[in-house]
Amino acid sequence: FKELAGSRPLSELRTAEEAAANVSGPVSEADGQVNEGEVHPDAAEQMQKPLTAGSTEAEELEKYVAIREELYKKAKELDSKIIGFETAIRRPYFHVRPLNVAELENWHNYLDFIEREGDFNKVVKLYERCLIACANYPEYWIRYVLCMEASGSMDLANNALVRATQVFVKRQPEIHLFAARFKEQNGDIEGAQAAYHLVHSEISPGLLEAIIKHANMECRLGKLEDAFSLYEQAIAIEKGKEHSQTLPMLYAQYSRFSYLVSGNAKKAREILTGALDHVQLSKPFLEALIHFETILPPPRQIDYLQSLVDKFISPNSDGSAADKEDLSSIFLEFLSLFDDVQSIKKAEDRHAKLFLPHRPMSELRKRHAEEFLSSDKTKLVKSYSGAPSPGQSLMGAYPNAQNQWPAGYGAQPQTWPPTTQAQAQAQPWTSGYSQQEILLTGTTLAYAKDEFRKTETQDIF
Repeated sequence: FKELAGSRPLSELRTAEEAAANVSGPVSEADGQVNEGEVHPDAAEQMQKPLTAGSTEAEELEKYVAIREELYKKAKELDSKIIGFETAIRRPYFHVRPLNVAELENWHNYLDFIEREGDFNKVVKLYERCLIACANYPEYWIRYVLCMEASGSMDLANNALVRATQVFVKRQPEIHLFAARFKEQNGDIEGAQAAYHLVHSEISPGLLEAIIKHANMECRLGKLEDAFSLYEQAIAIEKGKEHSQTLPMLYAQYSRFSYLVSGNAKKAREILTGALDHVQLSKPFLEALIHFETILPPPRQIDYLQSLVDKFISPNSDGSAADKEDLSSIFLEFLSLFDDVQSIKKAEDRHAKLFLPHRPMSELRKRHAEEFLSSDKTKLVKSYSGAPSPGQSLMGAYPNAQNQWPAGYGAQPQTWPPTTQAQAQAQPWTSGYSQQEILLTGTTLAYAKDEFRKTETQDIF
């Protein structure tokens, strides 16, 4: 640019608007794009200052070039900061195949950096770039909406939300649940209700999270009957399904919700009692019952819970052994809080009888063996920590070597690496070693060899 400016008059470098206003602004369409996206606001303001009246063309040209050089330096400085993020973007275009974890994290980190810079135009442009490649990921749309809301640009926030919910991720319930909360927070109650109804009717019917959040919103609005009706309608729909996984938790949540918002413990218990006619006993449902009983005022129905837990953890009932043991432990903790010592002892005895004898012993044996070998290796390290001198006898340096190993190891065959006849004659065996048998594992044997070589002890191996 300096070469160009030196060979051209300033009038050819300026645009028509700049020449008319007598300011040194952006010189071209391309430069304007760079300035708008990557130059610090102070530099842009500097370019808008009018030149000093009466200055010669050479002085004006010098000032103009100085301003352009400052813009160039700031652009290079920004480029050095973002080059790592840009290099990590392997797919700047949209594709149905999912992005890998590294690329997704890079986009988040890049957005974090640009948001900290504080340039709103750069933030908007980077989000739009990001959402080309990450259009199928609701978390980026949600982040975009929240960022625009925090910046006070509600038009951009609502625009992004519409694009997400109606075009790009319209079949994912996560974005509609966020839209409902966002609209409620901004006073659009009808829009929030419509978003919830869309999830209930089309996107994901029977989604427990949507039912809970919708009922909680109706409760905040003071419409308790509508909230109860939501649970009852959802329960009625789930009853018509075979082996519904949602129905037990719906009953549990409905009972808890009824008690917390209305304080009616009787109604809450009736909901749970009626649920037992329509659901199978399972760990999540019984765990919810136990937790619910802890928040109810006394008297607590401990005997009733006991009968349900006994039925579930019995050997003839369905359910995995791990679930049964976990539930039994949870119930023991409940009894330790609210029951007497005799009932606790009875439950502990039953727990021990059912579960302790059936634990897999192979893992325990393996762990014990590893700990035992680790302990032996530690002993060996301690024994070899004081290296003998070259003239010291082996039995004198390690008087306890024969008693160091467990007796059970003596029954194993002993294998020594081959030695030549000359080596055998040069290093005769002591009488003590001719009568003992020592078994060393492969790791311990290698360690012993290294230690003896380091101390220049005669090679007995």
